[in-house]
Amino acid sequence: MSASTSVEPIHTDLLINGEEVHAGDRQPVHNPAAPDEIVGYISAATVDQATAAVDAAAGAWPMWSAMAPTKRAEVLTTALRGLDQTEARAALLTRENGKILQEAKTELGVFVSRCQLAAALADQLGRTEDLPVPSAPEAAEAPTPSLPPFRSRVNALPVGVTTIIVPYNWPLAILAASLPYALVAGNPVIVKPPPTSPLAVVETLRLLARGLPPGVLNVVTGDNESVAPVSEDRRVQKIVFTGSTSAGQYMMTTAAKNLTRVTLELGGNDPAVVLDDATLDQDALQRLVTGSFLTTGQVCMGIKRLYVHRSRYAEVVDGMSEILSRYRIGNGLDADISMGPLNNAQQRDKVRQLCDEARSAGHEVRELGTIDPDAQSAGGYFLPATVVLDPAPDSKIVTTEQFGPALPIAPFDDENALIDQLNDEWAGLCSSVWSADPERAADAADRLRTGTVWINNHNAVAQDDRAPFGGFRQSGIGRELGVDGLLDFTEPHTVTYSVPGETGAQS
Repeated sequence: MSASTSVEPIHTDLLINGEEVHAGDRQPVHNPAAPDEIVGYISAATVDQATAAVDAAAGAWPMWSAMAPTKRAEVLTTALRGLDQTEARAALLTRENGKILQEAKTELGVFVSRCQLAAALADQLGRTEDLPVPSAPEAAEAPTPSLPPFRSRVNALPVGVTTIIVPYNWPLAILAASLPYALVAGNPVIVKPPPTSPLAVVETLRLLARGLPPGVLNVVTGDNESVAPVSEDRRVQKIVFTGSTSAGQYMMTTAAKNLTRVTLELGGNDPAVVLDDATLDQDALQRLVTGSFLTTGQVCMGIKRLYVHRSRYAEVVDGMSEILSRYRIGNGLDADISMGPLNNAQQRDKVRQLCDEARSAGHEVRELGTIDPDAQSAGGYFLPATVVLDPAPDSKIVTTEQFGPALPIAPFDDENALIDQLNDEWAGLCSSVWSADPERAADAADRLRTGTVWINNHNAVAQDDRAPFGGFRQSGIGRELGVDGLLDFTEPHTVTYSVPGETGAQS
């Protein structure tokens, strides 16, 4: 029996300069498991209100950037205490996003833990690197180099007002890969939540902002045209965007108008490579399934293509098919649901078309799992867990990031040729190598040119949040998380002193 959806819609407002601001227009947010249900309404900002959010962030900049990094971290950590209650927000996230409730609860926990990790790195800021005048060579016969008569000090200063644009799939977890790092580095932030899954983001940030000075954290919802100032205003010094490669290209074009700095985490189409010596017990097969179908396949770092050595191909296909055949697909609030709906009809239709094209081309398409009848009758955006067997290398199900519950599985014979092929493709976000030999796996991982390579695991369940995350090639620019992610929100600032008694070279 499908979970009850008789919950009153919530209404969220803009957050500008520490105040909740009403907008004249509101936009509905629908439940992807039951599209006729309105989960809530968001305020649709006007251009003037979006500009006011930039005003607020710019106004907070002198105070926040001047505060010691460790003090900013202390303020952020204290503000997190308002996020202890998660049950209602987790259910809200499931109802607007579609993911199963346990994933929603995990995501809220990830938001807090990533904020804590960022705060713990505050002592990496405030340090200076001194570049002293070098000493002359000791050997008399050695040629004397032209020594600079300068001493320089290099600081890491906050970059400025930052806008973060969030996707719908893991909105809070992805936001926490950048928001706390921007704040700890000294940058006031404007957040633009995703239009189809904004409510839990707004509610979480509303609670967090209570513990932050006014203007340090602002939230603007609405259509792209009306909120354009948050990315186009010249006072915005950095944009963080997570989404598709095509949308990232558009965002980079927008940023170029003001030479605004960008961090772009874009499409993945991530490959997993199962070598001939891989351990393929039940646990390993479950990790392959989870790596591929977590959040209904809507994870940028998830497995989008599975390459298996021909000698192990049937073993992997049959083992994963057996697990997926037990999947129960339905409303994410229901008990014992393995996989929820896709977030929106457009994405469902895209994935379904990719599978239909593969089937029409003569490839075997296995639709696995059972869609709950009650959920199906509600008209949700459900698809079965699908595997496409041995598709042509140039078929769209292989070359396109599906971002849904459809996994192409292809055999290979030559490991080296496959790695060369993968390194020459457009995507380079994540990949994985599966082998029982640690040295062999490490060698293959070192040769795969993706931002992250996992060994014997894949997807968010294996993410090390202490390490930098980002993509090669068209999968992105810049890094989030870790020390690298923190420093991405700063700029090197050089102060150079002339050394008395020395004369610099004339240009």
